Amino acid sequence: MIIDEVVIELSKMFNQIFDDFHGMYVFGEAAEGNFQDEIELAAIFDIEDKSKREQIWPIVGKVETEMDVSIDLYPYTKESFQKDEEIYEEVMEKGIFYNKFGKKELTKN
Repeated sequence: MIIDEVVIELSKMFNQIFDDFHGMYVFGEAAEGNFQDEIELAAIFDIEDKSKREQIWPIVGKVETEMDVSIDLYPYTKESFQKDEEIYEEVMEKGIFYNKFGKKELTKN
């Protein structure tokens, strides 16, 4: 499935660059099996700042181009993720968690 492939590729690249990458959640239509246009992801790091975002966006662009998909990635720390109530609640209700190696795990509420 393309979603799994995208998550695995992003996870590989994030692990090469970031020591603090914990994994990511797939949410929205992609998590519900209705993947049409865009894969929505919430990536979890220990630190999320401008410098990290500047490194993340070229990686996302490369994967989008290579795999011909559109990715909407939200980088978070665990704390900032929980504070973004709208996305956090949706992810906890219907999201799919992939560990730092791109393997699916049960969502931890």
